[in-house]
Amino acid sequence: MSITAERKQALIKEYATKAGDTGSAEVQVAILTERIVNLTGHFKDHAKDNHSRRGLLKLVSQRRGLLDYLKKTEESRYKSLIERLGIRR
Repeated sequence: MSITAERKQALIKEYATKAGDTGSAEVQVAILTERIVNLTGHFKDHAKDNHSRRGLLKLVSQRRGLLDYLKKTEESRYKSLIERLGIRR
């Protein structure tokens, strides 16, 4: 259900705004999106796993907050990010 270290590094490299960037909103949203996709796949096999479902809702809420912040501060970065990640809004 969690992502591997290699996959996380690949996401950081792909969405970083500058070298060594691990904390920007884009990187955080990309990592959260990867975790959300993995958990969504988990629920196809384990439909009654309500404990993990609560964690999924927390991840979605955290991502929503970051996206709201990004939309409020720089809408162009927000639009390009949701387009790159394929998030519907």
